[in-house]
Amino acid sequence: MRWERFFEDLEDQLAAEWEAERAALDSEAERVRVARLELRSRLVALAAAPAPSVSLEMSDGSAIDATIDAVGADWMAVRARATGSEAQGAIVVLPLRALRSLGAAHGEVLRSARPSPPEGRLAQRITFGFALRDLARRRVPVVVGVVSGRALTGTLDRVGADHLDLAVHDAGSPRRASEVTGYRVIAFEAVAWVRVDASSGVVEP
Repeated sequence: MRWERFFEDLEDQLAAEWEAERAALDSEAERVRVARLELRSRLVALAAAPAPSVSLEMSDGSAIDATIDAVGADWMAVRARATGSEAQGAIVVLPLRALRSLGAAHGEVLRSARPSPPEGRLAQRITFGFALRDLARRRVPVVVGVVSGRALTGTLDRVGADHLDLAVHDAGSPRRASEVTGYRVIAFEAVAWVRVDASSGVVEP
């Protein structure tokens, strides 16, 4: 009986040591994984959740309460929540580099840091410029927020590799030569966000 107890104790001790070693390895692996975690991956995880509310602070000093609709290669699209502002129901497209901070519920913050299923390759390939070219093709009125704090209204005439051309006109006016008050060539680096209002017909309810 003494030998049986001895082997039982030895077996328990080895099992405890194995569990401790495995926990240490898992902890180290988790630290390495988190160290490699990118902001975009967390945004993708948040976008996959059932409409979580997030609050965004952008490089131009503006803030918006929204839900994340999509995440591209270097940009995201969010839908403004009902805040009573003129942006209510609008889609805001912003380059990830213009995002300064994101607020969310604690559970969503934790979940966004966990491993998530791989996403489709198409989303990883669609760039900020590609998304803006679609808006230019649709000829919808937009509001462009620049990092200096200005907001310019008009229509995207064309979108290059690292810049856009904006025909400036009043938000409620169509893009006609008689309505255009000027033109701006804006570098992507200066763009904080691009807003498409719900009244444009592009934004689905």
